[in-house]
Amino acid sequence: MKIESMAQVRLGLALVLFSAILWGTTGVFVRALYGMTATNPLSVGFFRLAFAVPVLWFACWLVLKQRMFRVKRHDLLVMLLIGGLLALYQVCYFSAIVQLGVAAATLITLCTAPLGVALLAAVVLQERLTLGVMLAGGCAIAGTILLIGPQSNGAANANRVLGVGLALMSALGYAAMVLCSRRLAGRYHPLQSVTISFTAGALALLPCTLATGWISSYSIQGWMVLLYLGLIPTALAYSLYFRGMRHTSATVASIATLLEPLTSTLLAWWLFGEQLGSLGLIGALLLIGSIGLLYRQR
Repeated sequence: MKIESMAQVRLGLALVLFSAILWGTTGVFVRALYGMTATNPLSVGFFRLAFAVPVLWFACWLVLKQRMFRVKRHDLLVMLLIGGLLALYQVCYFSAIVQLGVAAATLITLCTAPLGVALLAAVVLQERLTLGVMLAGGCAIAGTILLIGPQSNGAANANRVLGVGLALMSALGYAAMVLCSRRLAGRYHPLQSVTISFTAGALALLPCTLATGWISSYSIQGWMVLLYLGLIPTALAYSLYFRGMRHTSATVASIATLLEPLTSTLLAWWLFGEQLGSLGLIGALLLIGSIGLLYRQR
């Protein structure tokens, strides 16, 4: 029994690590799509969820059958809220990539998200805001400032400030989604929550996309990128992540998902020649260090 339990723990951690690597490919594929066609973040976000939803419904039906519809009313509202937050954070993230590039947008979004969870928990759940959390916040702020760096061009600097704001909004939306997801943990199958939430997110994005400019004309390569975004780093990655979380602690899983910004940064450097510079590297280390402080405190 002990050997079987250890095997489950190792499998769970492997699934979380693999899902983080898959998530790390999102930024470079989105940037490549921007280079192929004049699309916009809302259209990309909608198609990403729209391609993922049918696959998730099919998988959920295979696993749960009629049980997939057994959801309490107040829990259904939480799932719908998660879907709205999912739509918000990914659209803000895709918009930040335009202003900052893949590496900086991913590092700011994903490395400040755990801090957002801690701050929201202090406000919403009345958890004590400790010295360690405040120190982690200071490191995250300093890291963000160093990561974007000063620009001599005023317009470029304004764009980077806008990009940072979008990345921080994305992190806040992600953090709120994590807190909402905690309410459902253990009460529903992971596929059940993910399927309903992703459906709600796609439906929430549809009217916004139509109102701001529906982009539905893509090359074959563009449609392939959208299909990849919907199936691999969305439907597959989230399913693997929640499956792995059944045998992995939240702290270990959160640290393991640091592979996502690492993967994005390495791919951005390799494919697009993005470089953080010396100050940017120090900023990235401060951001990652802030997570270390936060989880050491927790």
